[in-house]
Amino acid sequence: MHSSNPRNIAVSVHNLSKQFDGFTAVDRINFEVKKGEIFGFLGPNGAGKSTTIRMLCGILPPTSGEGKVAGLDIHTQREQIKWQIGYMSQKFSLYEDLTVEENINFYSGIYQIEEDTLRRRKEWVIEMAGLQRHRGSLTRVLSGGWRQRLALGCALLHEPSILFLDEPTSGVDPISRRQFWDLIYELTGRGVTVFVTTHYMDEAEYCDRLGMIYDGKLVALGTPEELKKEFMKETVLEVSCEQPMKAMAVIQNLAAVKEVTLFGNHLHAVVPDARTAHKAIQLVLSENAIKLSRLEKISPALEDVFVSLIEAQGKATATGGEGA
Repeated sequence: MHSSNPRNIAVSVHNLSKQFDGFTAVDRINFEVKKGEIFGFLGPNGAGKSTTIRMLCGILPPTSGEGKVAGLDIHTQREQIKWQIGYMSQKFSLYEDLTVEENINFYSGIYQIEEDTLRRRKEWVIEMAGLQRHRGSLTRVLSGGWRQRLALGCALLHEPSILFLDEPTSGVDPISRRQFWDLIYELTGRGVTVFVTTHYMDEAEYCDRLGMIYDGKLVALGTPEELKKEFMKETVLEVSCEQPMKAMAVIQNLAAVKEVTLFGNHLHAVVPDARTAHKAIQLVLSENAIKLSRLEKISPALEDVFVSLIEAQGKATATGGEGA
């Protein structure tokens, strides 16, 4: 994929692939990430997200295809790329027996940050991450949310222009996740480009643009709103009722319903025709003595889009087609 204005592009990928012993983990994907945007890479575990991010960070060599990060070639300039980016893995890569401040000092040594610059950067990291009260605490005693903030700070010590976050909120409580995204917004406000992988559908809504990956293939690309409009031709009905699991079992057998998924205590039914499906759902719930409290059309969530795309991809694979 070649941009008309490469100066505005932080990351570009063209037909990028990665194979391991004959297994294709990433299959000819194409996309660009604009400078200063939050680009989300969305997909289930094992879809190829982490493999892609490791190729872009210079950790893994690609099998084939092209890619540039900060104008540097991911085949021939992998070491140079590592100095231009910040990378935060889902394991956080912190040293448990070091304090917060000692971890920051350690990473400053890796990045060869000079002493006078380090003092300024260390204070910025501690303040940005809200770690003032924890600077002398051993890392192993910190909660997941504080460890996450420290890992982010360590990845930003050398002031990279592009930040790669691989499942950064996995295993972190919802409040810490929300606070972490506030930090990401603050960073993009300073001009940092953020490339984040996630399998949390609600987090995908925070991104400027998204790439949806499944089985190594990029199945959709666009803003959250574009994806909802382009890939959800059907209507989504939200069903609130008693015994949602039982209700899902009977609703999914209806000819008027394409698919049904559980959203908390509610069901989302994807239907080709809302009026026909509305009547059919009311009838089948009544026949099964399931009390219905609400049934109405709603705007699709990204999870609805993703489920629809994955089903289409699965059908295309089964019939020998290329899919979405």
